[in-house]
Amino acid sequence: MTRNTAPDDETRKADHETDVAHTADRAPTQEESRAAEAYSTGRDPGESRSVAEHEKDMMESGANVKGEGAIE
Repeated sequence: MTRNTAPDDETRKADHETDVAHTADRAPTQEESRAAEAYSTGRDPGESRSVAEHEKDMMESGANVKGEGAIE
């Protein structure tokens, strides 16, 4: 097992150089903006149902499982 060591000046300098803010290389396209907006509101871009509606449907479907795969 290795022991913990203190970083040397070179390591600290390299670590500090990588500590910069990251920015986008370009503005989002209209399609990307629409997809981000749809995601933030809980809707898939091509889907009209919300995540909550889908979850409700799946819970109802899972509640009626019979046979193999049923959790008792």
